[in-house]
Amino acid sequence: MQNAGIAALGLDWRYLAFDVPPDQLKPAIEGAKALRFVGLNLTVPHKLPAVDLVDVLDESARTWGAVNTLRFEARTTGGEWRPIPAFGDDVPDEVRAVGFNTDASGLLQALREDLRFEPLGSRVVLLGAGGAGRVAALKLAAERVAELFLINRTREKAEALAADISSRYPKVKVEIGYPTSPSVDLVLNATSLGLKRTDPLPLELNRLSWDRVYAVYDMIYRPAQTRLLEAARGAGCRVANGLGMLLYQGTQALELWSGRPAPVELMRRVLRQNVYGA
Repeated sequence: MQNAGIAALGLDWRYLAFDVPPDQLKPAIEGAKALRFVGLNLTVPHKLPAVDLVDVLDESARTWGAVNTLRFEARTTGGEWRPIPAFGDDVPDEVRAVGFNTDASGLLQALREDLRFEPLGSRVVLLGAGGAGRVAALKLAAERVAELFLINRTREKAEALAADISSRYPKVKVEIGYPTSPSVDLVLNATSLGLKRTDPLPLELNRLSWDRVYAVYDMIYRPAQTRLLEAARGAGCRVANGLGMLLYQGTQALELWSGRPAPVELMRRVLRQNVYGA
Protein backbone atom coordinates (compact mmCIF):
# COMPACT_ATOMS: atom_id res chain seq x y z
CA MET A 1 0.00 0.00 0.00
CA GLN A 2 2.64 2.53 1.03
CA ASN A 3 5.07 1.61 -1.73
CA ALA A 4 2.29 1.97 -4.30
CA GLY A 5 1.47 5.42 -2.93
CA ILE A 6 5.14 6.40 -2.83
CA ALA A 7 5.62 5.32 -6.46
CA ALA A 8 2.49 7.18 -7.59
CA LEU A 9 3.86 10.37 -6.00
CA GLY A 10 7.17 9.88 -7.82
CA LEU A 11 9.18 9.74 -4.59
CA ASP A 12 12.54 7.99 -4.40
CA TRP A 13 11.62 6.25 -1.16
CA ARG A 14 11.03 2.69 -0.01
CA TYR A 15 8.72 1.47 2.77
CA LEU A 16 10.16 -1.53 4.63
CA ALA A 17 9.10 -3.67 7.58
CA PHE A 18 11.41 -4.29 10.56
CA ASP A 19 10.92 -6.54 13.57
CA VAL A 20 11.93 -4.55 16.64
CA PRO A 21 11.83 -6.15 20.11
CA PRO A 22 10.17 -3.89 22.69
CA ASP A 23 13.41 -3.35 24.61
CA GLN A 24 15.09 -2.16 21.40
CA LEU A 25 12.51 0.46 20.41
CA LYS A 26 14.52 3.44 21.67
CA PRO A 27 17.74 2.56 19.81
CA ALA A 28 15.67 1.69 16.72
CA ILE A 29 14.12 5.18 16.69
CA GLU A 30 17.52 6.78 17.32
CA GLY A 31 19.03 4.67 14.54
CA ALA A 32 16.34 5.70 12.07
CA LYS A 33 16.92 9.31 13.05
CA ALA A 34 20.67 8.95 12.53
CA LEU A 35 20.15 7.33 9.15
CA ARG A 36 17.91 10.24 8.12
CA PHE A 37 14.78 8.16 7.60
CA VAL A 38 11.79 10.17 6.42
CA GLY A 39 9.59 8.57 9.06
CA LEU A 40 8.30 5.41 10.72
CA ASN A 41 5.06 3.62 11.44
CA LEU A 42 4.79 1.79 14.77
CA THR A 43 2.47 -1.05 15.61
CA VAL A 44 1.71 -3.13 18.70
CA PRO A 45 3.35 -3.15 21.24
CA HIS A 46 5.26 0.05 20.45
CA LYS A 47 2.53 2.70 20.25
CA LEU A 48 2.29 3.48 23.96
CA PRO A 49 6.01 3.35 24.90
CA ALA A 50 6.86 5.62 21.95
CA VAL A 51 5.05 8.49 23.65
CA ASP A 52 8.05 8.85 25.97
CA LEU A 53 10.69 8.19 23.31
CA VAL A 54 10.06 10.88 20.69
CA ASP A 55 11.33 14.44 20.92
CA VAL A 56 8.01 16.16 20.23
CA LEU A 57 4.39 15.01 20.39
CA ASP A 58 1.89 16.32 17.89
CA GLU A 59 -1.50 17.26 19.35
CA SER A 60 -2.98 14.01 18.01
CA ALA A 61 -0.48 11.88 19.96
CA ARG A 62 -0.85 14.01 23.10
CA THR A 63 -4.63 13.73 22.95
CA TRP A 64 -4.89 9.98 22.38
CA GLY A 65 -1.79 8.97 24.34
CA ALA A 66 -0.30 6.77 21.62
CA VAL A 67 2.10 7.16 18.70
CA ASN A 68 1.76 5.18 15.47
CA THR A 69 3.55 7.55 13.08
CA LEU A 70 6.91 9.31 13.37
CA ARG A 71 8.18 12.08 11.12
CA PHE A 72 11.82 13.09 11.24
CA GLU A 73 12.56 16.78 10.94
CA ALA A 74 15.77 18.84 10.75
CA ARG A 75 16.44 22.39 11.88
CA THR A 76 17.33 25.03 9.30
CA THR A 77 20.03 27.62 9.91
CA GLY A 78 17.20 30.02 10.72
CA GLY A 79 15.96 27.73 13.50
CA GLU A 80 12.90 26.38 11.66
CA TRP A 81 12.06 22.68 11.82
CA ARG A 82 11.21 21.12 8.45
CA PRO A 83 10.61 17.50 7.31
CA ILE A 84 13.75 15.64 6.20
CA PRO A 85 12.74 15.48 2.48
CA ALA A 86 12.80 19.30 2.28
CA PHE A 87 16.60 19.25 2.53
CA GLY A 88 17.38 16.83 -0.31
CA ASP A 89 20.83 15.30 0.17
CA ASP A 90 22.05 18.06 2.47
CA VAL A 91 20.31 17.30 5.78
CA PRO A 92 21.48 19.38 8.77
CA ASP A 93 22.99 17.65 11.79
CA GLU A 94 20.20 18.51 14.23
CA VAL A 95 17.29 16.09 13.70
CA ARG A 96 14.24 15.39 15.84
CA ALA A 97 11.48 12.76 15.92
CA VAL A 98 7.89 14.03 15.99
CA GLY A 99 5.17 11.59 17.08
CA PHE A 100 1.68 11.56 15.56
CA ASN A 101 -1.40 9.38 15.90
CA THR A 102 -3.37 8.65 12.74
CA ASP A 103 -5.26 5.65 14.18
CA ALA A 104 -8.03 7.70 15.79
CA SER A 105 -8.90 9.78 12.74
CA GLY A 106 -8.45 6.73 10.49
CA LEU A 107 -10.97 4.79 12.55
CA LEU A 108 -13.53 7.57 12.45
CA GLN A 109 -13.16 7.99 8.70
CA ALA A 110 -13.65 4.24 8.20
CA LEU A 111 -16.73 4.14 10.45
CA ARG A 112 -18.33 6.94 8.51
CA GLU A 113 -17.49 5.49 5.12
CA ASP A 114 -18.11 1.79 5.77
CA LEU A 115 -21.05 1.94 8.16
CA ARG A 116 -22.45 5.47 7.69
CA PHE A 117 -21.95 5.81 11.43
CA GLU A 118 -22.02 9.24 13.08
CA PRO A 119 -20.80 9.37 16.69
CA LEU A 120 -22.80 12.39 17.84
CA GLY A 121 -25.48 11.24 20.27
CA SER A 122 -24.88 7.53 19.63
CA ARG A 123 -24.64 4.59 22.03
CA VAL A 124 -21.52 2.44 21.59
CA VAL A 125 -20.37 -0.85 23.11
CA LEU A 126 -16.57 -1.08 23.02
CA LEU A 127 -14.98 -4.50 23.37
CA GLY A 128 -11.44 -4.12 24.70
CA ALA A 129 -9.86 -1.33 26.74
CA GLY A 130 -6.22 -1.88 25.75
CA GLY A 131 -4.15 0.32 23.45
CA ALA A 132 -6.44 0.20 20.41
CA GLY A 133 -9.59 0.29 22.53
CA ARG A 134 -8.35 3.24 24.54
CA VAL A 135 -7.67 5.35 21.45
CA ALA A 136 -11.05 4.39 19.96
CA ALA A 137 -12.90 5.23 23.18
CA LEU A 138 -11.25 8.62 23.57
CA LYS A 139 -11.86 9.53 19.94
CA LEU A 140 -15.54 8.54 20.13
CA ALA A 141 -15.92 10.51 23.36
CA ALA A 142 -14.31 13.53 21.73
CA GLU A 143 -16.85 13.22 18.92
CA ARG A 144 -19.61 13.42 21.57
CA VAL A 145 -21.16 9.99 21.68
CA ALA A 146 -23.96 9.93 24.23
CA GLU A 147 -22.98 6.69 25.97
CA LEU A 148 -19.99 4.36 26.00
CA PHE A 149 -20.19 0.85 27.43
CA LEU A 150 -16.74 -0.60 28.12
CA ILE A 151 -16.23 -4.39 28.12
CA ASN A 152 -12.79 -5.70 29.06
CA ARG A 153 -11.32 -8.93 30.41
CA THR A 154 -9.85 -7.09 33.39
CA ARG A 155 -12.28 -4.67 34.97
CA GLU A 156 -9.48 -2.49 36.39
CA LYS A 157 -8.30 -1.45 32.94
CA ALA A 158 -11.84 -0.58 31.88
CA GLU A 159 -12.32 1.45 35.06
CA ALA A 160 -9.11 3.38 34.43
CA LEU A 161 -10.23 4.19 30.89
CA ALA A 162 -13.68 5.20 32.11
CA ALA A 163 -12.12 7.57 34.62
CA ASP A 164 -9.93 9.12 31.92
CA ILE A 165 -12.92 9.64 29.63
CA SER A 166 -15.03 11.14 32.41
CA SER A 167 -12.30 13.60 33.35
CA ARG A 168 -11.83 14.75 29.75
CA TYR A 169 -15.38 14.54 28.46
CA PRO A 170 -17.74 14.81 31.43
CA LYS A 171 -20.85 15.03 29.24
CA VAL A 172 -20.27 11.51 27.89
CA LYS A 173 -21.91 8.80 29.97
CA VAL A 174 -19.49 5.91 30.54
CA GLU A 175 -20.41 2.56 32.05
CA ILE A 176 -18.51 -0.66 32.68
CA GLY A 177 -20.41 -3.65 31.32
CA TYR A 178 -23.28 -4.28 28.96
CA PRO A 179 -26.20 -1.88 28.49
CA THR A 180 -29.48 -2.85 30.10
CA SER A 181 -31.65 -0.49 28.06
CA PRO A 182 -32.78 -1.23 24.51
CA SER A 183 -30.55 -0.76 21.49
CA VAL A 184 -27.01 0.36 20.65
CA ASP A 185 -25.80 2.03 17.48
CA LEU A 186 -22.41 0.35 17.29
CA VAL A 187 -20.48 -2.60 18.70
CA LEU A 188 -16.75 -2.08 18.14
CA ASN A 189 -14.29 -4.92 18.65
CA ALA A 190 -10.83 -3.70 19.66
CA THR A 191 -9.66 -7.07 21.02
CA SER A 192 -7.61 -9.73 19.24
CA LEU A 193 -10.42 -12.28 19.55
CA GLY A 194 -11.24 -13.32 16.00
CA LEU A 195 -7.76 -13.63 14.59
CA LYS A 196 -8.17 -17.40 14.92
CA ARG A 197 -11.25 -19.36 13.89
CA THR A 198 -11.12 -21.15 17.24
CA ASP A 199 -11.39 -17.89 19.20
CA PRO A 200 -14.60 -17.37 21.16
CA LEU A 201 -16.83 -14.44 20.31
CA PRO A 202 -15.69 -11.25 22.08
CA LEU A 203 -19.37 -10.45 22.69
CA GLU A 204 -21.60 -12.27 25.18
CA LEU A 205 -24.85 -12.75 23.28
CA ASN A 206 -26.72 -13.59 26.45
CA ARG A 207 -25.91 -10.04 27.59
CA LEU A 208 -26.54 -8.20 24.30
CA SER A 209 -28.63 -9.81 21.57
CA TRP A 210 -28.24 -8.96 17.88
CA ASP A 211 -31.73 -7.52 17.60
CA ARG A 212 -30.52 -4.66 19.81
CA VAL A 213 -27.47 -3.84 17.63
CA TYR A 214 -27.50 -1.66 14.51
CA ALA A 215 -23.87 -2.00 13.33
CA VAL A 216 -20.70 -3.93 14.16
CA TYR A 217 -17.12 -2.91 13.40
CA ASP A 218 -14.23 -5.32 13.92
CA MET A 219 -10.74 -3.79 13.88
CA ILE A 220 -9.43 -7.15 12.69
CA TYR A 221 -9.08 -7.24 8.89
CA ARG A 222 -7.53 -10.68 8.40
CA PRO A 223 -9.58 -12.83 8.19
CA ALA A 224 -11.98 -10.58 6.31
CA GLN A 225 -14.95 -12.17 8.06
CA THR A 226 -14.38 -12.95 11.71
CA ARG A 227 -16.89 -15.08 13.60
CA LEU A 228 -18.20 -11.87 15.13
CA LEU A 229 -18.89 -10.29 11.74
CA GLU A 230 -20.38 -13.48 10.32
CA ALA A 231 -22.80 -13.75 13.23
CA ALA A 232 -23.71 -10.06 13.07
CA ARG A 233 -24.23 -10.13 9.31
CA GLY A 234 -26.41 -13.21 9.61
CA ALA A 235 -28.56 -11.38 12.13
CA GLY A 236 -29.06 -8.44 9.77
CA CYS A 237 -26.61 -5.95 11.30
CA ARG A 238 -24.48 -3.64 9.17
CA VAL A 239 -20.86 -4.85 9.42
CA ALA A 240 -17.34 -3.81 8.43
CA ASN A 241 -13.84 -4.96 9.24
CA GLY A 242 -10.68 -2.99 10.00
CA LEU A 243 -9.33 -2.67 6.46
CA GLY A 244 -10.67 0.87 6.12
CA MET A 245 -8.99 1.93 9.35
CA LEU A 246 -5.70 0.43 8.13
CA LEU A 247 -6.06 2.29 4.82
CA TYR A 248 -6.81 5.70 6.27
CA GLN A 249 -4.21 5.66 9.04
CA GLY A 250 -1.72 4.78 6.30
CA THR A 251 -2.78 7.44 3.80
CA GLN A 252 -2.62 10.08 6.52
CA ALA A 253 0.88 8.91 7.47
CA LEU A 254 2.03 9.24 3.85
CA GLU A 255 0.63 12.75 3.72
CA LEU A 256 2.51 13.67 6.91
CA TRP A 257 5.78 12.44 5.39
CA SER A 258 5.34 13.82 1.88
CA GLY A 259 3.28 16.95 2.45
CA ARG A 260 1.13 15.89 -0.53
CA PRO A 261 -2.31 14.27 -0.93
CA ALA A 262 -2.11 10.47 -0.91
CA PRO A 263 -3.50 8.49 -3.88
CA VAL A 264 -6.21 6.93 -1.71
CA GLU A 265 -8.02 4.81 -4.31
CA LEU A 266 -4.80 3.32 -5.65
CA MET A 267 -3.66 2.49 -2.13
CA ARG A 268 -7.07 0.98 -1.33
CA ARG A 269 -6.92 -1.26 -4.41
CA VAL A 270 -3.36 -2.43 -3.71
CA LEU A 271 -4.16 -3.03 -0.04
CA ARG A 272 -7.21 -5.17 -0.84
CA GLN A 273 -5.22 -7.17 -3.37
CA ASN A 274 -2.39 -7.74 -0.89
CA VAL A 275 -4.60 -8.71 2.05
CA TYR A 276 -7.35 -10.63 0.26
CA GLY A 277 -5.85 -11.46 -3.12
CA ALA A 278 -8.64 -9.63 -4.97
